[in-house]
Amino acid sequence: MLHSTDYNFRIKDSIIGLQFLFVAFGALVLVPILTGLDPNVALFTAGLGTLLFQLTTKERVPPIFLASSFSFIAPIIYGTKTWGLAGTMCGLASAGLFYFFLSVAVRIKGSDFLHKLFPAVVVGPVIMTIGLILSPVAVHMAMGKTGDGAIVLVPFAQAMTMSMSALIVTMLVALLGKGVLKLLPIMCGIGAGYIIALFMGTISFDAVVNAPWFAIPNFVTPEFNLEAIIYILPIAIAPAVEHVGGILTISNVTKTDYLDKPGLKTTLLGDAIATTAASMLGGPPNTTYSEVTGAVTITKAFNPAIMTWAALFAILLAFVGKLGGLLNTIPVPVMGGILLLLFGIIASIGLGTIVRGKVDMNNPRNMIIVSMILVLAIGGMTFDFGGVAFSGIGLGAIVGIILNLILPKGGHIEEKE
Repeated sequence: MLHSTDYNFRIKDSIIGLQFLFVAFGALVLVPILTGLDPNVALFTAGLGTLLFQLTTKERVPPIFLASSFSFIAPIIYGTKTWGLAGTMCGLASAGLFYFFLSVAVRIKGSDFLHKLFPAVVVGPVIMTIGLILSPVAVHMAMGKTGDGAIVLVPFAQAMTMSMSALIVTMLVALLGKGVLKLLPIMCGIGAGYIIALFMGTISFDAVVNAPWFAIPNFVTPEFNLEAIIYILPIAIAPAVEHVGGILTISNVTKTDYLDKPGLKTTLLGDAIATTAASMLGGPPNTTYSEVTGAVTITKAFNPAIMTWAALFAILLAFVGKLGGLLNTIPVPVMGGILLLLFGIIASIGLGTIVRGKVDMNNPRNMIIVSMILVLAIGGMTFDFGGVAFSGIGLGAIVGIILNLILPKGGHIEEKE
């Protein structure tokens, strides 16, 4: 028999869970909107991934929410143009397998293994390239063009008014917002740009009117594609390290050592299962959401059941067809304004990784590793081995790992007075 106290707690947990989903919503749907994936599928796979993560880490479940990873925006955009959506999903599934092998390696060798294989001198510049490579896409969209700049969608003056409004509000909320509002800069920025676009009369609601209330998300199953696997697999390095940071953060917030129980080996396995499941259905890879961790910090709501509610609400919303139609009405310049900041932040996070890792940039060895990753990835260098091409971020990551393993320890470059 369910006692009234238990019932009240469940109602309270469900309301907090819905609030946490609202905190994650802006970033969650931004990835599929930008990459051309179905936002409703992303909602479904975020909810499913979170539930699978909880089942995997049932020994002691960290109160975290998993959803769309920004690290894979560039490879998804490139992949869908090159191999199609199904082929790209195959490459994204390999990222999940990569996390699985990492979890096995951590189980055998311990967590220090990750820091030795992926030090800050490698991970930092790899993260930087993710943001820098995408920067032209943000600029083109902010100016009212398609991501490649080939087609003008909105006149320049209108586009800049919308994009700058979204950008300025996003920055102000991030800097000056209080409480939960501070965790919603993307939502606030999109809202501001959307209102400006409404006054300009540039939004059509035909997609909302024509969409049914109930609709099955456009699930897509992967098709094997070796080139997609080779291209995308190395990019999983950055979110894998990000996962470690996410677990450390929630451990500090809750005063519970999740690196001890359930352990990094188990949380990585949970992320592996969540990411693989997402790619099997046509959704973006999952990662721990710092926005939700921030909400946990503010509310002190440490009960993992709250994340279960957030996941269930995400799955339910995935079947609301009109929600997908509404998201499709967001003007391109509004998204561009948000992305100007977000892609810059991604690059800044990479730079911060180098700083926090105390990478000595007077050391010729470190200078060589960082410079080769940046130039090869951003410059678009391609190596062809037996008909299989290595390029972009993946090539930069591979070269960085190899150079870190084989280059001898160098001395410092003396700075002139």
